[in-house]
Amino acid sequence: MSETDFRHDRHAVDKRPTLAAVAALAGVSVSTASLAFSGSGPVSPQTRDRVLAAAEELQYAGPDPRARSLRQGRSGIIAVVLEETVLQAFRDPVKIAFLDGIAQEIAGSGRALLLVPDVSDELSGGPSALETATMDAVVLLGCSPFVARSITITRRRSIPIVALGSTPFPDVLAVTLDDRPATVTLARHLQSLGHREVAVVALPLESSRERGPLTAEWESRATISTTIDRLAGAREVFPELAAVITAGSLVDEGLLAGRSLLSRAANERPTAIIAQSDLLAAGVIRAAQELGLQVPGDVSVVGFDGIRLDNVISHDLTTMVQPAAEQGGTAGRMVLEMLDGGHPAAARFTSAFHLGDTTAPPAP
Repeated sequence: MSETDFRHDRHAVDKRPTLAAVAALAGVSVSTASLAFSGSGPVSPQTRDRVLAAAEELQYAGPDPRARSLRQGRSGIIAVVLEETVLQAFRDPVKIAFLDGIAQEIAGSGRALLLVPDVSDELSGGPSALETATMDAVVLLGCSPFVARSITITRRRSIPIVALGSTPFPDVLAVTLDDRPATVTLARHLQSLGHREVAVVALPLESSRERGPLTAEWESRATISTTIDRLAGAREVFPELAAVITAGSLVDEGLLAGRSLLSRAANERPTAIIAQSDLLAAGVIRAAQELGLQVPGDVSVVGFDGIRLDNVISHDLTTMVQPAAEQGGTAGRMVLEMLDGGHPAAARFTSAFHLGDTTAPPAP
């Protein structure tokens, strides 16, 4: 670009049409033109049409949203803080349903959604996005130690917080799920079929996301409440069960855990496996198929979430169906109510048992 072209472009930028120019062309005051654009004031249809026609003639797109934000003292942005990267979150249909519920709820409010991924690394260096990004409220998605850190940062900004998942702070508004009693339901179903040798394929225990057989020492350091609560529910029915911890809710993780549990001799492997997510359950089923085992003839498998798995496994999984989109929508309504000065109550959701074709009595 030549210097002459640059000066021409810079001049064009400096000569962008203004609301004052639109008002002058329409023959109204600047305040009347502003009300015509907002649609919120006592402006006649004829005046509004005249203002909009002037704006079209001048190619004026409307008031600068940044200026409106400064006047109102709000950005119009609600942040959703993830425990992982965006790619990892989008591989989990439950997280997608949470986000969709939040987005659908706030769509009609004129606000935008900002995704803030995994703040853990930022905390060891410079300021995190939670400290610097423009936002009016925060929804925290998850229940790992990152939630506590995110709450600490957000509190310094004095903006509304809603946790979608449990939180170590009793005064932080939360949307929670019946993880423990729902898992009790799954375990009792297996018990009623006659299973006694049962194992768990679990979600991560702590932020390190290490994988391997669960030990008492490792469990004593556990910090992720979903994993802890679902383990507790399984142990209410099967106190001596073994568990394998995975690095996340992924089919590949369930495959690894399933191989470790099912490659043992027939008299040493479990007759049933409680997977703490449907994706993990799908991986366990794939491991059984790899090893030549029939589901549910040789091993019964149950999951948790109620997501569609048609393109992953051919089975209809026995599982607990959680209302993920509804939970997200509730979190969205809560932050909107808080931004309007309201005081919403905490919400707790329950899961529904779905009987599929992946459970049967143990082989004789």
